[in-house]
Parts: sequence; C-alpha cells; structure tokens
Amino acid sequence: MAQATHQRRRRSTAWAGGLVAFGAVMLIIGGTLDVLRGIMAIANDDIIVNTPNYMFKFDTTGWGWIHLLLGALAVPVGVSLFNGRTWARVVGVLLAGLLLISSFLTLPYYPVWSVVLIAVYGFIIWALCVVQPRDI
Repeated sequence: MAQATHQRRRRSTAWAGGLVAFGAVMLIIGGTLDVLRGIMAIANDDIIVNTPNYMFKFDTTGWGWIHLLLGALAVPVGVSLFNGRTWARVVGVLLAGLLLISSFLTLPYYPVWSVVLIAVYGFIIWALCVVQPRDI
C-alpha cells in the first residue's frame, strides 16, 4: 500500500515538473518572440498594418514598446522557473496574462500572429496554475 502511494506521488511530481518546464520554455519562447515583435514595430512601423477606427488605437511604436518591455521581463522569469521559484510562477502567470491581453488588443494589426500567441500564453497560464507547490 505504501509503495503504491509512493509511486503515485513520484508520477505526480514528474508530471508537475514537466508542466513547469513546459511553462518555462514557452514563456522564454513567447517572451523572445514578443521582444522581436516589439523591435519590429519600433524600428519600422510601416510593416504593421494600421487599422482605422480601432477602439484601442495606439501608434504601432507604442505597441512595440509594450511588447518589448513585457517580452524582456518574460525571458528572465522563464529562466527562473527552472529553479522552482514560487515567485517566478506567480510573476509568470501575471506576465503571461498581460501578454495575452496585449496580444488580444493588437489583434487587428496582425491577427494570425496574435491568435497564435494568445494560445501560447493560455497554455503557459494553465501549466503554471495547475501545479500545486507540494508537487514540485
């Protein structure tokens, strides 16, 4: 009986570690892609299509700075997730939520890319929230 409980706990720990690793890798990749998206918007805002009469209208350079800063914060937080830091999980969920919202708000500018990143950030939030601290 004790051995079965021990094996179940070991499987649970492996599953939790895998989810945190998945969230960390996806946060690093998503943050890097947002840094690149921000640099693209800041350097040459003719690449991004401007949409007239959009409710959340920003200059594309403004969106570029938002993505650059959030992406630059997401990369070191993703690296810290590999060390099993609880603060990194909390900050990772918050950053993924902010990046998800910013990707939603930039939907008219680049729709396909925004939908892909919304899905990525949704998976990050799920992976970091489903794991219990005692499982890691």
